[in-house]
Amino acid sequence: MTTPVSAERRVTQVECERSSDTVTLSFSTDGALNVLSSAVLGAIGEKVEALGRDPRVRFVVFRGRGKAFIAGADITELVRFDETRGESLSKHGHHVFDALENLRPVTIAALNGHTMGGGCELAMACDFRIAVRGAKIGLPECRLGLLPGWGGTQRLIRLVGLSRAKRMMFSGEPIDADQALAVGLVDEVVAGPEDLDPALERWKTVLRNGSPAAIGRIKRAIAHRDETEQFGLCFACADAKEGMSAFLEKRAASWTSA
Repeated sequence: MTTPVSAERRVTQVECERSSDTVTLSFSTDGALNVLSSAVLGAIGEKVEALGRDPRVRFVVFRGRGKAFIAGADITELVRFDETRGESLSKHGHHVFDALENLRPVTIAALNGHTMGGGCELAMACDFRIAVRGAKIGLPECRLGLLPGWGGTQRLIRLVGLSRAKRMMFSGEPIDADQALAVGLVDEVVAGPEDLDPALERWKTVLRNGSPAAIGRIKRAIAHRDETEQFGLCFACADAKEGMSAFLEKRAASWTSA
């Protein structure tokens, strides 16, 4: 399924593919770098909302096609904004990326190339990030007189710490994938784009060992700091009984809950 979205000089598509328990959302732009316009943001929001209602989905993967994951926002659109439209776009972005961060399935950003601005904010809202060596990652908004407006200021601090986050945002300088791995902004670096799929499969193989219901509750506990409530709810789920029984019986668990 393909959702075409456009700005003045570019057309970016959000393509949705499903394979087994995984949904992949890919960004592509004919003849240009991928950009995150308000229409692309809306398309992501619609997909995230739908995926949150599908208990069959265990993994959601975001990836770019071409030379970039997402090169940033569509400046040809933003240049026409006033204060009211800017605030509205920020609220929309917060809504979409907060929903993504709280999505029950595990989310992974596969960074095939440069990941800047809104693209970096999208990646940070995912659970994990795998980057191709040589990819540049950063938040250059200050060089445009702007700031990361979709939760990026707070998410970057949580991932890399206050001082490093300030340095990246105050300077607008990107870091490369290996530097990002060293500071905790990405979780794995692979040699080239062709290595992303094997890396994704390795991650999914390990993560399938966990109960999807329990993983979803862990994510909610992290986001909302309601660990006690989420722990109690685990015992209302068949996966808790299955997981503990499997441990005592020295066998692999068979998860049935979403």
